[in-house]
Amino acid sequence: MAYAGNMAYRLDRLRDGQYTPRMSQTTTRQVMGVGFAAIITAMLCAAVVSVRGQSGVSEIWVTDQSGTGGRLLVYDAHHVHLDAANAVPAVFPIDADDNPQTLTIGDVCRSLTGTTPTRAHVIEFNRTASHAILAFVATGHVAFIDAATRTPVGCVDVGAQAHAATAAPDSSYVVVANQNGKLLQRIRTNYVSNTFTLDDVATLNLATCTTPNGVPCQDAGPTQLNVRPDNAPIYPAFDASGRFIFVTLRGGGMFVVDGTATPMRIVSEYDRSTMHANGLIGVESNGKMYINSGGGDAGNPTEYDVYSFTISDFPASGFTPVNLPAPRVVISRDTGDHDAHGLMLTRNRYLWSADRFSNTIDVIDTVTDTVVSTFSLAGTLSADPAPDLLALHPRVDYALVALRGPCPLTGNAPGINNAVGTTPGVGLISIDNGGLSGRLQSIAPIKNVDSTISSCAPAGAATSNNRADVHAIAVRSSARP
Repeated sequence: MAYAGNMAYRLDRLRDGQYTPRMSQTTTRQVMGVGFAAIITAMLCAAVVSVRGQSGVSEIWVTDQSGTGGRLLVYDAHHVHLDAANAVPAVFPIDADDNPQTLTIGDVCRSLTGTTPTRAHVIEFNRTASHAILAFVATGHVAFIDAATRTPVGCVDVGAQAHAATAAPDSSYVVVANQNGKLLQRIRTNYVSNTFTLDDVATLNLATCTTPNGVPCQDAGPTQLNVRPDNAPIYPAFDASGRFIFVTLRGGGMFVVDGTATPMRIVSEYDRSTMHANGLIGVESNGKMYINSGGGDAGNPTEYDVYSFTISDFPASGFTPVNLPAPRVVISRDTGDHDAHGLMLTRNRYLWSADRFSNTIDVIDTVTDTVVSTFSLAGTLSADPAPDLLALHPRVDYALVALRGPCPLTGNAPGINNAVGTTPGVGLISIDNGGLSGRLQSIAPIKNVDSTISSCAPAGAATSNNRADVHAIAVRSSARP
């Protein structure tokens, strides 16, 4: 075991619902004989104290990108609802120096991959919420965390950049958007045995492949220009069946992929004139998949598009012609201060779409695919909240939003500052009028003040030495199916 040398981990105690594995001396031969997976399994089986509130757990998991590895914070959802301003999260250690006595995600990744994860970016759960899946955008790591015990149990390094990793509905595998590697990759998952294996033969190389229609997946010099110039995958969104994966692309365009095939195969292809640049995330509702595109880079600093697809239009076998089935354009704002990012379904027919630059939420009727209202999050609590990703609070009448900070590490166009916010943290939004409106009611502030500098803010933004850069947010609830 390369990482630990002559040390192994034992479960010493549970504190505030979080395992604190402490190191005990043993021989290298003992460690190698037991094996990492066996040690982790023993730690989990050793728990004799149930996690507080496990019978009715409601937690908010948030990534803060600041620092080398970033930070993972876990809030009690009840506390955020009652008194967000004073809610104190449990801080999940990622960097080795966060707490030398605690088994960190970095420790696990180094042990299993030999490399160190950098910049926690997207956090999601598998369908049963037994495990959290954490993607690191500055490296290729995907970490797996036992959610009930908050113990890191696995890590896979897929290569260049793991921008996002999402679990198939049946929990049999995870698909990873390897951004700068321009690969779509599959990790086989067994959440009972905590076994996570990169399925190399399933990989789809989006830079070098050819589509079923016989054209290059990515532009190839003079033979194909401005069709799909940059096939860095951003987010793999599953449909409910688990077969179709809607893969958004940084340079524009999109692929719909059969994730069950080996290797994964393209079913439908779209060019950048049909699906604009900086494709982001996808959400399914009423048999339709909603996909958005935003801004955030020098070549395309502002953008706001939302599209819908009828999933039954995609074939059970074979493939479709280029740009078919055609998307329905729900929103298209190519000029002005706009930057689409988060999408969230309310518990009825409405889809909320966050504009990170204008600090607004558009409400889309998923029956008619029309914008039926717009409301602002800016106000007395925050003049510039910069809403990023969204999630439903366990209470039916509230939503949660990740609010960006003054020193954004990702998604910010230089000189435009579309992703700069003034109040990094977790925002609590009331869902009013059946989802037609909302109001930012409170903020759980997140700080990571660097006293060694005067400012980390980009040029043109107000000075600040608060490095906190909140990005992803996910809810773990016992009510989850």
